Amino acid sequence: MSIGRKEAIAVTVGVLLVVAAFVVPHLHLGIVTPLINSSPAAIKSFADTAPIFGWWNAHIGWGTVPAILIGAVTVAWGSSVAQRLAWRTLTLTVWATSFSWAFALAMIDGWQRGFAGRLTARHEYLNQVPTITDIPEAVHTFSSRILDFQPNSWITHVSGHPPGALLTFVWLDRIGLGGGAWAGLWCVLFGSSAAAAVLVAVRALNDEQTARLVAPFVAVAPTAIWIAVSADGYFAGVAAWGIALLALAVRRTGRWPILAAVTSGLILGWAIFLNYGLALMALPALAVLICAASWRDAVRALIPAVFGALAVVGVFVVAGFWWFDGYTLVQQRYWQGIALNRPFQYWSWANLASVVCAIGLGSVAGIGRVFDISAIKRRSGLHLLILATLAAILFADLSMLSKAETERIWLPFEVWLTAAGALLPVRARRWWLSANVIGALALNHFILTNW
Repeated sequence: MSIGRKEAIAVTVGVLLVVAAFVVPHLHLGIVTPLINSSPAAIKSFADTAPIFGWWNAHIGWGTVPAILIGAVTVAWGSSVAQRLAWRTLTLTVWATSFSWAFALAMIDGWQRGFAGRLTARHEYLNQVPTITDIPEAVHTFSSRILDFQPNSWITHVSGHPPGALLTFVWLDRIGLGGGAWAGLWCVLFGSSAAAAVLVAVRALNDEQTARLVAPFVAVAPTAIWIAVSADGYFAGVAAWGIALLALAVRRTGRWPILAAVTSGLILGWAIFLNYGLALMALPALAVLICAASWRDAVRALIPAVFGALAVVGVFVVAGFWWFDGYTLVQQRYWQGIALNRPFQYWSWANLASVVCAIGLGSVAGIGRVFDISAIKRRSGLHLLILATLAAILFADLSMLSKAETERIWLPFEVWLTAAGALLPVRARRWWLSANVIGALALNHFILTNW
């Protein structure tokens, strides 16, 4: 396989970033290190495998063989099958493959350690669920409990997110689906559905053929390692469908474009109450609007979507939670914790190395072809979405509110970057897809990821 100049540059930069991020922590370069002012035990707990959050642990599990088989089958026949299946069957197949791939990767770590127990850790949402006896009161007083070092402070993950994340797991518990296994299943179902949402969006903004090229890359993306199991997988799925429905509304390809626009607004409105950082999904949303056939089509989609999002905001305001208050307080909470000991001098670029690990070198190679002036001028949806997502990641990185754990935190953006593999030359796609699969398998077998 010959490698084009653009792919070679992108992959070289990606590899150098990853190598440097793994090597630098062992060079003792002062503040250019993952963790400062910390004991050896803390460094072991939080920076053992920096830039990835986890621990060195070569292991196999009963998910090993299924994961290898799913990856191998997708590499061997994924592209050809994607060309032959009916569209609806393809989207469901991609979702099912993505779910199976994520679940198999989780099972490499075992049922309890890799799946059922992930969301029951002491800083996770499920530990807070039993304390919620009055949901309206919890929402009304939510902001007052964000800051740390007070008797009624929320636990780490609850305090770091708007109330929608906690409410989701409380509601699951209320309907009899409590516990780590059900919560994990919820996150994997939503997270893996992002693969189908990306297909829907690309088909609407580009064409069906391009979407079919995307299919294998999103079906077995390395992001599945963190989609199973973390709440950010759930957030990624929600945000992806918000963007996909907006794409349908903008291009007016569905039966009810106004309904699609309103639903998109409702979903994206809900998304910002799951994760403050999802406000940056405004950039991919803007890219979708730019792809409209005319400014009138963009406005016809935008106005109902805005009303849908404002409806969600209004419900939370009535319930007693103002998003900007929460966002301001969570920044203070962030600097009350380990963020103080995570130097920006390392994480400003090591965060990007985490992204490379999360999307795979095959997707990095595809990103090398995104900076195509002619494609941008003709408003290719895939190109614009990936560029907007890269911009969102850059803003998140420079905010200094995302230092470490970005392989998980940035999942809502990373799922779009995995689609970049469709931009690669035909003869090279299978090789780059195999690079993604091998990378994911290697990472999951040699590092016990925290999420």
